[in-house]
Amino acid sequence: MAVFPAAASVHPPRFLMNIVLKDLTKIFPKSSRNKSPVTAVDNFNIEIPDGKLVGLLGPSGCGKSTALNLISGLEKPTHGRIFFGGTDVTDLPPERRGVGMVFQNYALYPHLSVLQNILFPMQNLKGKERPSKEEMIARAEEAARLVQISELMDRRPGELSGGQQQRVAIARAIVKKPGVLLLDEPLSNLDARLRLQTREEIRRIQNETKITTVFVTHDQEEAMSISDLIILMESGVLNQVGKPQDVYDYPANMFVSKFLGTPPINIFKGTVKDGTVYIGDVPAAHTDSGFEGEAAVGIRPEGFIPDRNGILSCGLSRVEVMGRDTSIVFTHPQAESGSGRAIVSSESLSEVSGTTVCFSLKSSKIHVFDPVTGVKIETRPG
Repeated sequence: MAVFPAAASVHPPRFLMNIVLKDLTKIFPKSSRNKSPVTAVDNFNIEIPDGKLVGLLGPSGCGKSTALNLISGLEKPTHGRIFFGGTDVTDLPPERRGVGMVFQNYALYPHLSVLQNILFPMQNLKGKERPSKEEMIARAEEAARLVQISELMDRRPGELSGGQQQRVAIARAIVKKPGVLLLDEPLSNLDARLRLQTREEIRRIQNETKITTVFVTHDQEEAMSISDLIILMESGVLNQVGKPQDVYDYPANMFVSKFLGTPPINIFKGTVKDGTVYIGDVPAAHTDSGFEGEAAVGIRPEGFIPDRNGILSCGLSRVEVMGRDTSIVFTHPQAESGSGRAIVSSESLSEVSGTTVCFSLKSSKIHVFDPVTGVKIETRPG
């Protein structure tokens, strides 16, 4: 795929454009739909760094789209403040915040051509902010070249594929040279192959423009693959912030560990006694935390090594070979729902035969949690 260089005039001005959310809260009052007030965003405190692509991630209904709407100005916070580059924008309307938005449904005007759709935001500018007609055309062409739709400028949205419509929406969002780009589930209407291609395009465009970008999604693979940082939400609450691989490797709590990862983490009922973490009577990990009692023991699918002399004996349900991945589906009396899945190398299958399979465990892939609070219990090698 050819990559066209971005023209400088579609880049935002390079002044600091970090986003700071301070004590940000949004409570929707009770209504015919909600019998009691709903706290969609609960005391959010975070800084989104300048020039980064940040994935705002969480299950449906966790408040991530509400958080995006608060940043854009489409929603007013119940309390708390929002800062762009050190400037308090909490009370500014959306059109004065310098944001570009791409929505899930793209919101293109069906009766306008691609060019007219891209021009539309600039045509609504007033005073000194409104470019000349010639500059509008030049900037629209440059934005179209950046998102690789130059040959589609005379078409209408109905004549475009979903991926092409999404690119038009991005071009329209960046043509005003926003300091902040907000993307709300922009890939959810695309098929799997096109989602993969388009998310790579979003990463490329953000790298070229260096616009501070917030990307809302419920798809953890999507967020982890293109984000500099991910922000993980649950029920309006910030759970963890960090580089995608760090959050995956060092989850702050059981929710984070279970939400990130495909296949998901395997959870076993365990106990902690005298500094040793047990699954049944098998010592799986060690801790200096002082915690004693029942525990939830999480093991990532890649944390199992088939080994005839391994410490964890499981029932063998089946072996699944799916392209690059080989899965062993096993049963264990302490496993959540009674079964689990290990991702192993094809070479290790020589260790697998019969109706049982034994595993050695990678200590770095074991995570232990308080089963009541979900808080992580720190472990150590040993």
